[in-house]
Amino acid sequence: MAVDHYENFPVASILLPKHLRRPVEIIYHFARQADDFADEGELPDAERLVRLDEFRHELKRIERNEVPQTQLFRDLAEIVQQYRLPLPLLHDLLDAFSQDVVKKRYANFDEVLDYCRRSANPVGRLLLHLYDEATPTNLGYSDSICTSLQLINFWQDVKKDYAIGRIYLPQDDMARFGVTEAHIAQGRPGKEWRDLMRFQLDRASDMMQHGAPLGTILRGRIGLEMRLIIAGGNRIIQKLRAVNFDMFGRRPVLRLHDWVIMLAKSAPF
Repeated sequence: MAVDHYENFPVASILLPKHLRRPVEIIYHFARQADDFADEGELPDAERLVRLDEFRHELKRIERNEVPQTQLFRDLAEIVQQYRLPLPLLHDLLDAFSQDVVKKRYANFDEVLDYCRRSANPVGRLLLHLYDEATPTNLGYSDSICTSLQLINFWQDVKKDYAIGRIYLPQDDMARFGVTEAHIAQGRPGKEWRDLMRFQLDRASDMMQHGAPLGTILRGRIGLEMRLIIAGGNRIIQKLRAVNFDMFGRRPVLRLHDWVIMLAKSAPF
C-alpha cells in the first residue's frame, strides 16, 4: 500500500488476503486523513476541530442509512455494511484526534491509556471484525498489542511531538524520575531520562508480550501479518535500548535487514 507517511509498522501489506486489502486501506485512509487534520499543516485549532466534526457528520449519515457526501465515506459505508463494523470504534478514533488538538499534557499513565483506548485500540478491533475473529479473548489481546504500539510510537517520537507542543509522557512519571520539559527541549538523554524511558519501554514490552498469543491464534496470512506487526514493535524497542534511549538524535527506523529478521521471527511455526 502506497502512503505518503512513513510507517514503522505494516498497514495493508501484501501478506493480507487480497479480499481484505481494500477494506483495510479504506479504514487506514479514514484514520490517516483524520489524524492529519489534528497534526499537519498550519491550521488553527478551531479549524482542525471543524474538519473532524465534518467527519463525524459523515459517520452519522452512515448511521442513518443516508448517502455520505464524500467518496471516502461512501467507501466506508460499503465496508461497514458488508463486514458489520461497529461505528462507535470510528467515533472513538475521531474523539482521540480531537483530543490531540486540545490536550497537550497527560497527568498520569491512566490518562495515556484512556487516549490509547480511543486512538489505537479501535484499529485492531476493526481489523478483527474484518477477519471475523472478534472474540472477547482476541479483542483483549489486540488491545494490548495496539496500546503497546501506540506507546512505542510516543516514545520514539518524543522530539517530534514536542515540536508541535505535545508531551505524552505521564507528568507524574516525569516528576518521579526527575525529568523536566527542559530535558526534551534540549534533547538531553541523561541518566534521569534513560531511567524514565527504560521504565516506559518495559511497560510497552510487557503489554506486547501479553498480546502476543494473538499471533498464534490467528491463522494463515492474517496470523503472519499479526506476528510481523508484533515483531516490528519489539524490534523498535530493541533499537531504542541499543541507542541508550537517545531518541532525540537517533530515532529508530526499520531497514531492510530489520525486515529480514522480523520475517524470520514471524515465520509459521
